[in-house]
Amino acid sequence: MKIRLIPALDLAKPAMLLLAAGLAFAVVPACAAQSSGKQKALPPPDATAQTTPHRTRLILKDGSYQIVMSYRVVGNVVHYVSAERDGEEEEIPLSLVDLDATRRWEQQHFASSGDTANPTQPPPIDPELLKEEADRAALTPEVAPDLRLPEDDSTLILDIYHGTPELVPLAQSDSDLNRDTGHNILRAAINPLSAAHQIITLKGETADVQVHVAEPPIYLRVGDETAADTNGTPFTVNTHGATSIVKSGPSGGSPESRYVIVRADVRTDERVIASFQIPLLGTGHLQEDVVETTTELLPGGHWLKITPTRPLDFGEYALMEVISSTAVNLSVWDFGVHPVAPENRDVIKPEPRRPATLERRTASNP
Repeated sequence: MKIRLIPALDLAKPAMLLLAAGLAFAVVPACAAQSSGKQKALPPPDATAQTTPHRTRLILKDGSYQIVMSYRVVGNVVHYVSAERDGEEEEIPLSLVDLDATRRWEQQHFASSGDTANPTQPPPIDPELLKEEADRAALTPEVAPDLRLPEDDSTLILDIYHGTPELVPLAQSDSDLNRDTGHNILRAAINPLSAAHQIITLKGETADVQVHVAEPPIYLRVGDETAADTNGTPFTVNTHGATSIVKSGPSGGSPESRYVIVRADVRTDERVIASFQIPLLGTGHLQEDVVETTTELLPGGHWLKITPTRPLDFGEYALMEVISSTAVNLSVWDFGVHPVAPENRDVIKPEPRRPATLERRTASNP
């Protein structure tokens, strides 16, 4: 008698088929019951909603506005994604928003140019916003990698100490004036035909600022009402026969002026600045102890870059403003050139931009 062995898998197949059929029978009624139940309909989209991401203005009734990426009206509240606070979603009462003015602004800036939002392209940036950002950047232009001019100083010199660029505030100095980093005008007429003679005496044998490079550029704030006003009391100086007329003037440098760097004659406890022949400037005639400069008005018109046309030897110097063919500014910016001097005080060093870092969120750190 032959005995036929049936594999266990073959025996299990009928049971599996029966189980699947039973599950299908149970699921179909459940689905049918669920589909027959009542569902809550989604609310229709708000006609006043603007959710396509691009920069626009959400204008408020008080005349101010918010730069937003998108906004939508839900009941009496306007929800918007702020473009000024890293895409944070915020809300504001509808009663404070001028929707009509908002729509008119959008039509003027986007509809007329056929601008349609494309999610595959970066959002367009408002030209007025770009201009505002450019104006702010012009107030503090970058003069070296990661080194920008500040807003609270009027005159700075660019030094390099141990390979690192540094901005050093320069004080405007005169024996009769308080030291400040502003721009002070005290005019003195100089006879262009007279011989060199003493016109300024600075206290001390060395300036407080000592740079370590031979051709340091100097940055002077010009035409800026925020520059410190350091006008002093007018005084007269002996110009040996020349008419001596001194007047106070406004703060802030002028790109119309000419600037020269004059080497100081170091004496006991003082430095002496002598006059020079202004008409010879720019003619190619070298004058002893006078270094001419080139000037460049930086974009935005807030800063003037002044650079000596030749390297400066070791010694003490003063930057002098030549106002006209016969007048100079008696208030000067003094500094020295000494490559082994210690580091200056109150310097501004580069500040590298730190890249944004992402932090992994956990259940305990939402």
